[in-house]
Amino acid sequence: MPRPWATAHPSGLYLITPDEPDTARLLQRVRAVLGFATWLQYRNKHADPALRHAQASALLAPCRAAGVPLIVNDDWRLAQAIGADGAHLGEDDGDLRAARHALGETAILGASCYDDPARAQIAVDAGASYVAFGAFFPTRSKSGTRRARPELLREAARLRRPRVAIGGITPDNAGTLIAAGADLVAVISGVFDAADPVAAARAYRACFQISSPPSLPPG
Repeated sequence: MPRPWATAHPSGLYLITPDEPDTARLLQRVRAVLGFATWLQYRNKHADPALRHAQASALLAPCRAAGVPLIVNDDWRLAQAIGADGAHLGEDDGDLRAARHALGETAILGASCYDDPARAQIAVDAGASYVAFGAFFPTRSKSGTRRARPELLREAARLRRPRVAIGGITPDNAGTLIAAGADLVAVISGVFDAADPVAAARAYRACFQISSPPSLPPG
């Protein structure tokens, strides 16, 4: 039976894990804010394959308990191996069609589309569940990141897929992106590097109670 999030239209905070080498501390940090997240993405750019497997596996139980889908960054094979709810692929992370075939129709499969609407269309045609655009603002998470315009979110409504905004998003600037059509805002340091991560996560979630994105066109 498909999980509820396989068909529901998501909205809210798309929380992405920090590059935390200590698995116990990662779990502690995630558990504190997981209740405010719509989705959680496991991402650790500095971990070796063994640590990535151990950390992603360890996140499954708290995500299941909270009813929050776990999505694995960069590696659909790891997502498949641990039974995660989906994967997110950048332009160098493998073929979306192969990932969709391997993970199944109900998996959440995301694609980084940066500032490129043509790439977003290709991703949807290949089976992407959602498309992610950004960076919209300066960000410390990636160097040399391509910059996207809020108007791109409006234009992407025609794709009839959830739109994720990423890159330097704060509770103060998120409203502009939500008003432009972002269904979720993806955040790492805005929560995990905040002086009070719980208050920060709560503030991001509150942005969706203030701003309502336009509805997707019927499809």
